[in-house]
Amino acid sequence: MVLKTFNLEEEAYRKFSEFCKGHGLSMSKQINIFIESQMEEEPEVKEEYLKKLELIRKGKGTRFRNVTELRNYIENV
Repeated sequence: MVLKTFNLEEEAYRKFSEFCKGHGLSMSKQINIFIESQMEEEPEVKEEYLKKLELIRKGKGTRFRNVTELRNYIENV
């Protein structure tokens, strides 16, 4: 594990922090998942993924006990 510093827009950080807290997610883990997804064979964000994220953002809050539950939820939206 490494500690890195990034410059982020304050509003983006605040919103993402609230989203993670509201869903019981680790902000660091979500960023790690994002970085790993960018290293896959198709580094471009897929339209299907963006649609699923938008549905989650607009939907009612759902709590997940772990990242596996979150991934399963995203795959089934």
